[in-house]
Amino acid sequence: MSTAVINSPAHSVSKMFNSFDIMGKSKKCESMNSTCTTSFKGEKKCRTPASSLEATYHIAQSIGTGGFGTVYSGTRLSDNTPVAIKHIAKSRVAALTEVDGQMVPIELALMQAAATVDGVIQVYDFYEKSDSYVLVMERPENCQDLFDYITDRGVIPEPEARPFFRHVVEMIQGLHNAGVTHRDLKDENLLVDHATNTLRLIDFGSGAFLHDGEYFEFEGTRVYSPPEWILTHRYRAEPAAVWSLGVLLYDMVCGDVPFESDRSIIQANIEFSKPVSDEVKDLIRQCLTIDVACRPTLEQVLQHPWVQGTQFSSTESFYIDSTLSEAESQPIIRSEEC
Repeated sequence: MSTAVINSPAHSVSKMFNSFDIMGKSKKCESMNSTCTTSFKGEKKCRTPASSLEATYHIAQSIGTGGFGTVYSGTRLSDNTPVAIKHIAKSRVAALTEVDGQMVPIELALMQAAATVDGVIQVYDFYEKSDSYVLVMERPENCQDLFDYITDRGVIPEPEARPFFRHVVEMIQGLHNAGVTHRDLKDENLLVDHATNTLRLIDFGSGAFLHDGEYFEFEGTRVYSPPEWILTHRYRAEPAAVWSLGVLLYDMVCGDVPFESDRSIIQANIEFSKPVSDEVKDLIRQCLTIDVACRPTLEQVLQHPWVQGTQFSSTESFYIDSTLSEAESQPIIRSEEC
């Protein structure tokens, strides 16, 4: 698989790496017992073997695997902080981006760009090995992914699903504000933190820097992909994210995804397998609108009565006129065109 080189956005990703040192490719130093690395601050320094991955972190059992490589649980030896250690095979890295003259996986650059977004898993450290890249990330204890959480319960009751869903929408909105699009939003990439009853977003391996134009590649999960990708192999970031949110919300309140095949995605015939409220049905149907022009924005999703915890007549459909300013915007009946 060829690796693409992606130009970082103009807001300078390099400024985001100052919070921790990123180890570059090792070169021999004058001392045979040290390795030279270049940090993103442009500082050349020699590191002793004591600062190697294995000397800094205890690596335990595998907690996940896929086409990208393997994730291990671990602890930082200096203070017993729990970490997740992700080994990414270089042969599976689809894109690199340059930061201060050093090429790094775009996944790392995206996670650093999104570091201030509430709910995004943080990166602690980065290493480059001969055949792989290694990301060391925070590992919340007492958590499970949303897929298993739903499986254990069958469905998530709407009063519980509402704050979960609202937080996910806010996270995606925060990512877009930071110039990042995740592109693989699904239950398996959300962790339920049982200590705080909140969600954490992981795995930026399919992500990209945000732009206003169309995207022509998609490496996310097929059953969460929008119909415009299936039909035309192109899509825009926000409408595609809203479609994935519709799939995710259906999954939460009904216990499974609404579509299992390309044919069912492009037809978008939604049948609710569980008894749910008219408000959540309306929101799901709007997010899963085939016509991109009629699909709500992230902000409109946040203003929907179900997300806000209010009710409306079952004969109405909530819609916010995107041509109005925020001050003028009011709930109205969806137009006949949509």
